[in-house]
Amino acid sequence: MTRQIQLSILLMLLLGFPAAAQQNTTAKITIKPYLQDATPHSIKVMWETSSGEESIVEWGTSPKLGNKTKGTAFPINYSDARVHEVSLADLERLTMYYYRVRTGKAVSEIYQFKTPPFARDEQAFQLVAMSDMQIDDGKPDKFAEIVQDGVLTYLQNEFEGEVPENLALVMIPGDLVTDGGVYEQWNEHFFTPAQDLFSQVPVYPVPGNHERNSQYFFKYFSLPRNGSPEFDEHWWYKDYGNVRIIGLDSNEGYRNRTQLGWLDEVLAKTRENDSIDFVFAQLHHPHKSELWLAGEEDFTGEVVKKLETFSTETGKPSIHFFGHTHGYSRGQSRDHKHLWINVATAGGNIDYWGEFAQQNYDEFTVTQDEYGFVMVEVDPNQGDPKFTVKRFSQGNENLERENELRDSVTVWRFDKKPSTPQAISPKNTKVNPFNIMLKANAFSSDLASAEHGASHWQLATTGDFKEPVFDSWKQFEDWYAYQDLQKDDDLTDEKLRKLNENTTYFWRVRYRDKNLNWSEWSAPARFTTEGQISSQTEEEE
Repeated sequence: MTRQIQLSILLMLLLGFPAAAQQNTTAKITIKPYLQDATPHSIKVMWETSSGEESIVEWGTSPKLGNKTKGTAFPINYSDARVHEVSLADLERLTMYYYRVRTGKAVSEIYQFKTPPFARDEQAFQLVAMSDMQIDDGKPDKFAEIVQDGVLTYLQNEFEGEVPENLALVMIPGDLVTDGGVYEQWNEHFFTPAQDLFSQVPVYPVPGNHERNSQYFFKYFSLPRNGSPEFDEHWWYKDYGNVRIIGLDSNEGYRNRTQLGWLDEVLAKTRENDSIDFVFAQLHHPHKSELWLAGEEDFTGEVVKKLETFSTETGKPSIHFFGHTHGYSRGQSRDHKHLWINVATAGGNIDYWGEFAQQNYDEFTVTQDEYGFVMVEVDPNQGDPKFTVKRFSQGNENLERENELRDSVTVWRFDKKPSTPQAISPKNTKVNPFNIMLKANAFSSDLASAEHGASHWQLATTGDFKEPVFDSWKQFEDWYAYQDLQKDDDLTDEKLRKLNENTTYFWRVRYRDKNLNWSEWSAPARFTTEGQISSQTEEEE
């Protein structure tokens, strides 16, 4: 070989070395596989690597796998990092699958998932709702604790089998990270702490204010594309069994008529869909917030009104899950089978009692300044569907709790009305206008497990009660600032303020059980107030 040829070969090797070196660089999996947008016959698998375009999922009904599906990769920022998305199709419903992902030489462990049921399968299932896991510098490992010691430990202790057999999905109403525009936070603060959960069940988030409308939120998640096309993935819906989950965006810039009009259309379709028994909506901001008044948002109030109207007109109970305020709250609408549930905080610094401007609202019966998560058990129950909401607490900085059940409520699809109460006194008599106690009989119901949950009293000067002069709604508990303000109230009597003299009044009462079922109103009772009451009597009273 001549010297000239040797030099030519050497030159080619030197020129080609950078490209060869780049090609041989081994990609690393930086965000482990997580699941998205599951249906009975399909699911999406996503992950992130340090580099590399290859996007392959190997899958099958056993750890031997046997099938291979290719997908796409796209840049997440200005580095070589790539997010991969692979759609698996032609799956069998209610089937456990095994899978792993591959990008070049980077290969994940083998994970499992289970495909959802159709509503007609009448399969009971559970979902988790939690929010505001953005990192607290004082407790940076709290979200990992909520996932590992909370959700996964609960499932392991309470049920047999693998996680996908006992948990359907995870709902997250916002504030996944502290600053959605900081790329590193998505891996370090959100995906890594939850990787053992999201690799086995699909996760469905909506953006909170801390996401800052970042491109990272919309690149990392592949949410249902059935919302308004011009606001892709800002709002959407997803069906799982007999539940319709609706994701909404309550952030500034998206509180618009387009979103509310879309919600009207979805609820109208849900009204006609006999396979859907319940609607679970999620959005970030509260309409009312006992722990943090500054976080309240009127837009959410408009959403609540639409859900209330839907539930009353269709008989299909609903929930709106939210966050923003860092503490748990559970309330219920007075005249509708609709629950208000703040599922925070799963990591964000707690909003403690006494820390901010706060208020006791009639709707809320439980508010707790604690970390934790919510588990919802849905049971189609062969024609008598119900769901049960359970709050599990991890305590706070002052009091440790380990998955302690701190609140629970069960709601049936169909009404199970308590017995109509009876007005006992005053009745057909004259009374002192300064000393009146309305009294009704004890609560009863044909449902053996039913308990007295609330009483609604009305007083009017006409028997049609079109313009009540007194209207009182009391619930069986009212946990506010560590105290139950309804303690020792059996809900069978109600004291009235001063009434007019020489006036005839009508009063009535209805009872609600703890499952949100109202009785009919009692038959109205009538009484007349006495006249010429001395000032001395008034002072004594």
